[in-house]
Amino acid sequence: MLRIKIIIILMLTPVTIGLQAQNHTMEIISPEIIVTSVDTEIKINFHEFPDSLKKQVNVTIDGKLQVICWDRNYASIHTRLKDSSSLSVIIDGEISYNEVLNPIPLWFSILPPLIAILMALLTKEVFSSLFVGLMVGTTIIWRYKGFSIFMSLFKGLFSVVDTYALSALLDSDHLSIIIFSMLIGGMVALITLNGGMKGIVAILARYAQSRRSGQFITWLMGLMIFFDDYANTLVVGNTMRPITDKLKISREKLAYIVDSTSAPIASIAFITTWIGAELSYISEGINQLGIDKSAYQVFLSSLSYAFYPIFTLGFVLMLIIKKRDFGPMLKAERKAGSRDSNLNIDHPSHKPQIMKEIEVDSHVQGRWYNAFIPVMIVVFGTISGLIYTGYDAEVWHNNNISLSTKLSVIVGNADSFKALIWSSLGGVLTAMLLTTAQRVMNLKEAIEGLVNGFKTMFNAVLILILAWSIASITDDMHTASFITETMRSIQLSPYWIPGLAFVFSALIAFSTGSSWGTMAIIYPLILPACWKISMDAGLDINSALPIFYNVVSTVLAGSVLGDHCSPISDTTILSSLASSCNHVAHVRTQLPYALLVGAVSLFVGTIPGAFGIPVWILILVGFALLYVAINKFGKRVS
Repeated sequence: MLRIKIIIILMLTPVTIGLQAQNHTMEIISPEIIVTSVDTEIKINFHEFPDSLKKQVNVTIDGKLQVICWDRNYASIHTRLKDSSSLSVIIDGEISYNEVLNPIPLWFSILPPLIAILMALLTKEVFSSLFVGLMVGTTIIWRYKGFSIFMSLFKGLFSVVDTYALSALLDSDHLSIIIFSMLIGGMVALITLNGGMKGIVAILARYAQSRRSGQFITWLMGLMIFFDDYANTLVVGNTMRPITDKLKISREKLAYIVDSTSAPIASIAFITTWIGAELSYISEGINQLGIDKSAYQVFLSSLSYAFYPIFTLGFVLMLIIKKRDFGPMLKAERKAGSRDSNLNIDHPSHKPQIMKEIEVDSHVQGRWYNAFIPVMIVVFGTISGLIYTGYDAEVWHNNNISLSTKLSVIVGNADSFKALIWSSLGGVLTAMLLTTAQRVMNLKEAIEGLVNGFKTMFNAVLILILAWSIASITDDMHTASFITETMRSIQLSPYWIPGLAFVFSALIAFSTGSSWGTMAIIYPLILPACWKISMDAGLDINSALPIFYNVVSTVLAGSVLGDHCSPISDTTILSSLASSCNHVAHVRTQLPYALLVGAVSLFVGTIPGAFGIPVWILILVGFALLYVAINKFGKRVS
């Protein structure tokens, strides 16, 4: 957390124990951003301050004495401010320091993401929407530091760049995603220019000869690349885009299939880059409960309640089989199907694109292996990188653990970002070697093509930086605390907690654009609360555990739902990027589908499941309702 330091030189009068008057430096360290109803720590550093004087120090807020925790010469207090308050440091009965603390109202924290999201949906322009959302947040922060509205706007403008955009770029995980995305963009450019994509299209075209089969192959590829959502979206979207363009499938539909297979399958598969984060979050929540089960056992037991990921994967398949769509997606599909041209990019609904097209010369021969080999290196390279970075000899040689559990633990402990960067770099080098060795292009032309591939990612990288900046400012302003406090203020029966956790996880993920961040926030709060409320309600362990497993699963499912609906989510942005689809168009067309599946997951799966209805019945009923909804509201596209 950013800190502000205020140095105050005090002349202390002689005290009764006979010390000589002397100079002391006092340093007040308080959070730069203070928000109401959030725990705030204020530290006071008394330089060269004798222990005998500590009893003479009192700290008050609005005249109320605060509990002081001493650590050598540091005094710290923890407080939750409700309104503008006066902080006073009293030494030997005299006020030595006084400051007015002006906290930001907690409900203001929802404004930056809310305004960004609403503007993006209304204006259909994501760059300015994210920037305005950031400006709202930074202006609020400076305004409550005591500056005028004009100066707050002025300072807030520069804070967008020098504080939040910069911090987003300084995060190693964020840089890893940017590098990985650029390398994938460069690889896609090379395998397009060397005829690899043309060859893949020719082969897949034999099987994808209709809109239905083209969408089915896209869905199937999404399930096959289950180990990482980022790799899934970029590989599947870029590989299938030429196929779906030829079959006159809208970019919006492609982006929806890509987005709705990546995170759902990665969140529930046993061996994925998600498993480590999920297990660590679950572990934090159960450590204090005394439950005689490991985090992995809890995760496996909770999968039967993962209604949203399961229903989403099935819903996409039903849409494909029935050849029906509704809402904005139906409009996009009909426009795509009615084009005279085979080029999907010619339709105005797909402009501006996040990823520009790479033009390939007509004389270049299609060679499928020029694309297949680099893509397979990315796929198997990622898996190998995960195993290499997460390998634990003790786990691997433990005969009491099954092979699937060993692999899950190893992948869970892996450095997924390193694995992705290594594999994508390997894919680029392989594509470069194939291109030059076959003399499709010389080295200079290949490098130029690679650089052009990097350039195609600029818009997407810019959106990611703005989205990460929004997530950072929501963290500073404690947006999640606002939603969480609202949730905790509602006292319900333990049977309603899974449904409540699902809704609030979705809201937090929607507001922050981060499913992982949502899980990190909610799991440590909701799991102990769920267990305590269940015990207080008189439930025995056997009755409380199914509710507990349900909550574990609904936090995950709600996070994925909110992530799907949010225009500031990185996976949503990457899905638009890989599909070369207008980002806001992707969000608008996906939103009705995600909300429908989310509603069925909540009211047919999560809530009845908490009351003890068998899961297999709920899954059958849920799929039946989704099938009926498709038949009733959906219209055949072709």
